[in-house]
Amino acid sequence: MIQYIENTYSKKVTMPAIIRVPLFIVSCSILFCSCLTQAEILDNNPIITIEKRQNINVVYDVKDDNWEAGIGQALYYVRGLLESYKSMGISPTQLHISVVVHGPVAYWLLNDSAYQQRSDDPFDYNPNETVVQQLIAHGVSVEICNVSMKAKHWTASNLLPGVVIVHDAYTRLIDLQYRGYAYIRF
Repeated sequence: MIQYIENTYSKKVTMPAIIRVPLFIVSCSILFCSCLTQAEILDNNPIITIEKRQNINVVYDVKDDNWEAGIGQALYYVRGLLESYKSMGISPTQLHISVVVHGPVAYWLLNDSAYQQRSDDPFDYNPNETVVQQLIAHGVSVEICNVSMKAKHWTASNLLPGVVIVHDAYTRLIDLQYRGYAYIRF
């Protein structure tokens, strides 16, 4: 049986079923082979991993009020960095991570009572509390700038448990970089 397919020029083009089926099989075979070729390429080009596996020092400079998955974006990515090192078999004891929070995002480190006062909402809560506590439990030093705190009239009693107060963000960042910490800006 011959089927007619109308093309854009309104001419009748015939393609018997005996040609259509093998054409379909050849097309699928080419597609399948191209996928295998991509897999082979990936096997021949391994993923680059890390060389330094001990005493890994990282400092995060956190001052942009961006959010990811309902928490502060920088905190989200610090957690991701911990997971990435874990997936490569790096012990958490080899990681020395400081998160220096200052400026407009300092409120991320407030306890619920201070967070509610800041937002003027008695039912509000700090969505960063859980991730901050998890990071601290994993040995991350979560730090807040004292200058930012003074500007907002906050005291140590307004902070989440375990948050460290540093004299000011910039001298802390400079000091850690001079001590060999890799700098990541958020």
